[in-house]
Amino acid sequence: MRAVIQRVSSASVRVADETVGAIERGFLVFVGVTHDDTYAEADWLARKIAGLRLFEDAAGKMNLGLVDIGGALLVVSQFTLYGDARKGRRPDFLQAARPQQAEPLITHFVDQLRRHGLSVTTGRFQAHMEVSLVNDGPVTLLLETKDVGRET
Repeated sequence: MRAVIQRVSSASVRVADETVGAIERGFLVFVGVTHDDTYAEADWLARKIAGLRLFEDAAGKMNLGLVDIGGALLVVSQFTLYGDARKGRRPDFLQAARPQQAEPLITHFVDQLRRHGLSVTTGRFQAHMEVSLVNDGPVTLLLETKDVGRET
């Protein structure tokens, strides 16, 4: 799994003319699934994101996490995170998992975040979404489950 985490002051996602998810201070998380991802990767990624300390404490150091600041998450599935544009000018998406595999893993990932006591809202799977955000910092991280050990 691959996730892009952005620290935000606010973020929202719209489908057609309906806001389907919105948060104030917290993380906007774009998440993609590839073919060999499992529930173990989703569990690891949720644990990692739930524990990230990306908010400043009184000393100005990134020592506070979502729970500490009462923050929330907006999770948006994004198969294009597995796009490959190394050849030609149009990316291929061969490494992106099919919807039948990806949707249950995304749902499990969101459920795991909620089990960590976090407030989570989402976009709509396979919909054309308009995402708005106010990036705070900016602070943006890329996490990929295949690149790291299973330490927390």
